[in-house]
Amino acid sequence: MKRYLPRIVDDVLKNKLEYMGAVVIEGPKWCGKSTTAKQFSKSVIELQDPDKKIQYDNISETKPSLFLEGEKPKLFDEWQMYPVIWDSIRTNVDRTGLKGQYILTGSSKPAENGIMHTGTGRFSKILMRTMSLYESGDSNGAVSLKDIIDGKEISGVSNLELEDIIDVMIRGGWPESLNIDGNNKFKVAKEYVQSLISEEIRTIDSVERDKIKMESLLKSISRNISTSTNKKTMINDMSNIFKEEISRPTLEDYLTTLEKLFVLEYVPATNLNLRSSVQLRTNPKIELVDPSIAIASLGLKKEDLINDLNFTGFIFENMCYRDLKIYADYLGAELFYYRDNKDFEVDFILRCENGKWGAIEVKLGAKQVEDAAKNLKKFKEKVDIEKSGEPTFLLVLSGAGLSYVREDGIYVVSIGNLKN
Repeated sequence: MKRYLPRIVDDVLKNKLEYMGAVVIEGPKWCGKSTTAKQFSKSVIELQDPDKKIQYDNISETKPSLFLEGEKPKLFDEWQMYPVIWDSIRTNVDRTGLKGQYILTGSSKPAENGIMHTGTGRFSKILMRTMSLYESGDSNGAVSLKDIIDGKEISGVSNLELEDIIDVMIRGGWPESLNIDGNNKFKVAKEYVQSLISEEIRTIDSVERDKIKMESLLKSISRNISTSTNKKTMINDMSNIFKEEISRPTLEDYLTTLEKLFVLEYVPATNLNLRSSVQLRTNPKIELVDPSIAIASLGLKKEDLINDLNFTGFIFENMCYRDLKIYADYLGAELFYYRDNKDFEVDFILRCENGKWGAIEVKLGAKQVEDAAKNLKKFKEKVDIEKSGEPTFLLVLSGAGLSYVREDGIYVVSIGNLKN
């Protein structure tokens, strides 16, 4: 029997079940939603079970409340296949007033016309991603993001060398890859991408989408990962690969499909108050839920990444985004980025619910730390402190081996040390 590796959302799920009637865990396929949910459920309905499809179809059409019978908390795996379950649970939670009754997992967002009522006050949602380096055991967790936000002293030594970092980016945070020995663990992401473009884009809403078009879009996103690329660039990329003009509505549909499948995410631009009147860029920065998707989509091998460390730096930023987002979500914080019309940029701005905020630069190598620190100081000078408040921290998140606080107070942290 496989050993369950604790996830950061475990504590979040446990807490929400104490005060909500139902909790929905959303996220990409293969990220571990069902495995996590089963740690807290006492009965399970796997709605993708083909042997029970006729039975589930009949219940859905005749008496949906039958789905709710069984020990609680009850898990509905891939609930979006039968959206009527949502309204049945809502009614049951209203009637009983009981907490912690139902857990739902979903790998795609259901059709809006499939649900009659909102779940406000009855359902709480958790977005689950692939595993962070801390969850997969690749980060030793010597440095806490919370401690950085609170301005505490930190120190740590990472065991990850450059080649190790490249390996974990290729492997990705797919839980199943941790159970596979040798080079086969690097093939999980390739299988995910093939499943995505061959099956998921079609089964999400029964709309036939072109596999080659989606493949070309994923390649375009991957080539421009961690940048605020515009949609015109994506259209040109897709058209060049597909050898015919791609329309804007087609692009929008394919992007929306990736969002619904929890594969694509956007980092919004910050609206921090600035001393100068410089105009800010407002295009969101595009990220994939896991760096291995970009690598698999482009068909890159380890030697390709070693030979092009500039591009590898962008994929490294994508991995850091994944980890930062997991840790920030746990702490109730949000991530933004900053870029002005003079192309001055800061990779991430983290903002907490209590108003604390900090700026983060991501750099793959130790030699880039000094330039990143200068960039953060320059950014701090641009911010109107009276309106936005003093930044709680300035952080260089790197692939280097050491974590420490510089004499100027800037944190330098290895991704191989970071935890929530």
